Amino acid sequence: MDSLQHIYEVIATKGFDDISLQAIQDYVKNIQNGTEDFPRFNLSEHAGLCTAGAPLIGASVVACYATASITAGGNAEGSSGSPANWEIDQLQEHTIEQWARAANLWEDDSEQILTAEFGPMIAQGAEAKVYYSDGNTSVVKERTSIYSTWQKAIDAIVLHNCLFPETTMKVVGFTRDSDGLMRIVLTQPYVNCLRLATKDEIDDMVAAKGFRDNWDGQGVNYISDRLALEDMHPANVFIDVVTGKPICIDCIVKFLK
Repeated sequence: MDSLQHIYEVIATKGFDDISLQAIQDYVKNIQNGTEDFPRFNLSEHAGLCTAGAPLIGASVVACYATASITAGGNAEGSSGSPANWEIDQLQEHTIEQWARAANLWEDDSEQILTAEFGPMIAQGAEAKVYYSDGNTSVVKERTSIYSTWQKAIDAIVLHNCLFPETTMKVVGFTRDSDGLMRIVLTQPYVNCLRLATKDEIDDMVAAKGFRDNWDGQGVNYISDRLALEDMHPANVFIDVVTGKPICIDCIVKFLK
């Protein structure tokens, strides 16, 4: 039996007790020190996984467990077929919250805490609330899911870190905001923006990473042989004051399959 399957069986039997939490923690440490592989990601993506931090790795393990458990139920005799994405998403969210609370990675009142410790909210979009105080080297974000499942939202952080290590996202915990949306709390380096990148500069940057225009007519979406990279408009790609090069702070990135 491989390590991941063993963890699934321990969670199924014991829930998130001390034994299962330790099993997850040990597996996360083994991934970080290079003695275990997480089969969801290839070698270069593993670097993005590790830089995202232990809470993110643990959440990915737990989300995979939720998917495996609901898929197994859908394939059982007498079932009505494979579960829908919304069912998978709902179970992943519930299971991640259960694990995060048991692992002391959950904060019920994060907005107030982040404002007090890291400064006021300076921006809010469909995906993230951003907190920053002048002089800090990092921003803090509360990031919700705009993907079809929470696993894909977690994957997006890993893939961002793999593609854009200069703006690595490091997860520190989980919460719900005042609207009841579950959010990932993370830090990211603060970027001094010289100006917004041009379309040509963005094209050149993503081409160097193996991406090409997906020809959907929007001009901000790209594909490689493995990934889709979307929402690469100038508001998400700056020219860095220090390097003079394009730097991506946020995007939509996901596996093609």
